[in-house]
Amino acid sequence: MIDAFDGAKAAVFIGEHLLVYRRDNRPDIPWPGHWDFPGGGREGAETPEETLFREIREEFGLSVDETSLRWKRRFNAAHNAQARVWFFVLSLPDTARSEIVFGDEGQEWRLMTPDTFFALPKIVPSFGPRFQLWLDETGGL
Repeated sequence: MIDAFDGAKAAVFIGEHLLVYRRDNRPDIPWPGHWDFPGGGREGAETPEETLFREIREEFGLSVDETSLRWKRRFNAAHNAQARVWFFVLSLPDTARSEIVFGDEGQEWRLMTPDTFFALPKIVPSFGPRFQLWLDETGGL
């Protein structure tokens, strides 16, 4: 049986760059207008991986599978301490950039280095500590 969880997000590397997007600027969503990683809410009885892979396909048109997974960990959600979320790190080849088809959520997407991303003034706050934990445990890609 899968543990209860609400969603999944991932730091998706395409080559040496992170795939990120700016959230819609709506007051009814957590972190409006902030830079975000791919992922989202669970549907039905999905596993964390199924949730993440579906969201990446919907948001960016990319097909990913277990072979791209490098790390995963379950956390409490930043916007709701009662919610549980999964955070993953994925690695795709640089050629995946040509396959990106941006979906209908968010204002824009970009590829940027981790240093550039984490220097932005408005990113989802939980990503820094989660990304750092991955770096500390693995040393990176």
